[in-house]
Amino acid sequence: MSQCKVLIADDHVIVREGLIALLNMADDIKVVGEAADGREAIDMTKQLRPDVVLMDIRMAKLDGVQATREIRAKFPEVHVIALTNYDDDEYVFDCL
Repeated sequence: MSQCKVLIADDHVIVREGLIALLNMADDIKVVGEAADGREAIDMTKQLRPDVVLMDIRMAKLDGVQATREIRAKFPEVHVIALTNYDDDEYVFDCL
């Protein structure tokens, strides 16, 4: 059985650790890396070639919205799932 390779990008360590713990319970998912900001997420996507990036949309250095745009432009085969606790439509539409 093939595993889905996931990269987690969030600037909060506790969120990354929680997502890793949760995803590691699934046999068909493998967390291949974690990034603390958008720039690191782009670099790790290039290096690790995950199937999916779980991306926080608001991070320091380079936010998740811009990082998502760059990842989708450079690596169209990589799927990005936006994570946010904001309920403002502006943030949601920025991700689309």
